[in-house]
Amino acid sequence: MPASPSTARAINDRLALRLLQQDGPLTATQLKTLTGLSRPTVADLVERLQGAGLIRVVGESGAARRGPNARLYGIVADRAHLAALDVRTDSVAVVVADLLGVTLAEATLPIGSDTGTDSAAEQAAALLERTAREAGAAPLHSVGIGAPGLIDPVTGELRDTTGLPAWHRRLVRVLQERLPATVLVENETNLAAVAEHRVGAARDRDTFVLLWLGHGIGAAVMLDGRLRRGASGGAGEIGFLPVPGATGVPSAANCDGGFHSLVGSAPVCELALGHGIDVRTRSGSGEQEPAAVSAVRAALAGEGESEAFLGALADRLAVGAAAVASVIDPGCVVLAGEVGHAGGDALASRVEERLAMMSPLRTEVRAGALGGSAVLRGALLAAREAAQDELFTAGG
Repeated sequence: MPASPSTARAINDRLALRLLQQDGPLTATQLKTLTGLSRPTVADLVERLQGAGLIRVVGESGAARRGPNARLYGIVADRAHLAALDVRTDSVAVVVADLLGVTLAEATLPIGSDTGTDSAAEQAAALLERTAREAGAAPLHSVGIGAPGLIDPVTGELRDTTGLPAWHRRLVRVLQERLPATVLVENETNLAAVAEHRVGAARDRDTFVLLWLGHGIGAAVMLDGRLRRGASGGAGEIGFLPVPGATGVPSAANCDGGFHSLVGSAPVCELALGHGIDVRTRSGSGEQEPAAVSAVRAALAGEGESEAFLGALADRLAVGAAAVASVIDPGCVVLAGEVGHAGGDALASRVEERLAMMSPLRTEVRAGALGGSAVLRGALLAAREAAQDELFTAGG
C-alpha cells in the first residue's frame, strides 16, 4: 500500500534531517542528490523544516557563494539539549551536549561507599542540574543513563540487583521526578556496544559481541545492528559464565568462580604480580581507572615477564570469547572498556590467535576504540535518538 502524503512527508523529512546531521551542512542540491527526491519535494521539505525550527541557513557554498542554490542548511543544534550519565559503583560522570552531540559541559563526582542512598542520589542529581546550568542548557530535553545491572525488558527500569548500590535505582526515580525531560536507563555495557558500533571499533560491523573489560566484566550482543537483551534483560552477563581455570562455580548471587574470576581487574592484577609486574604502586592515584590498566600498560612497555603475562591474559580472554563464539558465531569480538582499550591491537591479536586454535568459527578480535568513555558516548547517543524521535517527527 503506498504511503499517504503526510506519511511520505514525514519519511522524507526524517531522511533529510539524518543526512544533515551526519553529513551537513548541505545545500538543497546536495540534499536532492543524496535523497533522490525531486527538486520541488526538497524545496517543500526545506521550507517545512525551517518553519518547524529544526534547520536554518548556516552559510553559503560554491564559487559564487550567493543565490538560493548556494545556501547551506544545518541542524539547529540548540533546538534541544541532552545529557548523559555514566553511573558506576563509586562515582557518576555527566556530560551535557547539544542536538548534534557537541559537548557543552562535563563533570565527575566520586561517591563513597558510606554515602546513604538518598544522599548519593541527590548529589548525583544536583551534579547533573548544576552542569546543565553551567552549560546554559537547561531545561534538558532527554537524559540517557548507563548503569551496571539488569534492565527490565518490560518496564525499562533498572532492576534491584544484589551487590550493586541502591542509589542507582533511586537516582533514576529522582531524575524522572525532578526533570521535565525524557529519562532513559540502559545497561552500561550495552551502551558501550552502541557507541563502538556507531563511532568506534565496530562501525563496519552489524553483528559482533563486545566484551567489557574494566573493574568487572560484561558483554553485549549486537545482531544485525540491534542489541539483544534476552528474555529478562540479562544477555551478556558473562561474568557468571562457568569456565575452566576458575576456582569453583558461580552462584545466582555471586559471580566468583565464573569468567569474572579470570579477567576482572583484581585477578588480572594478581596475574601481573605473578609475572613480576608490580601494579600496587600505580593503583592508588585516586583515579577511577581499573588497576588492571596499569598492569597491561606496564607489560606492553616490557616490564617483568611481559610476554608470558600477555600470553596468559590472552589465554583467559580466549576461553570466554570461544564460549560466546560457539553459541552466537558473531564473526567479531571487541575487547572494550579501559583494559581492552589499553591492550590495543597487541592484546587483541593474541586473543584472536588463541581463539582460532580453540574454535572452528572464524572470529576477528578487535580492540575497543573508546575506552572508558564508551558508556557516556552510548548514553548520549540514546538521549539524542530520543530527542530526534520526538523533534524530527514533529517536524514532519
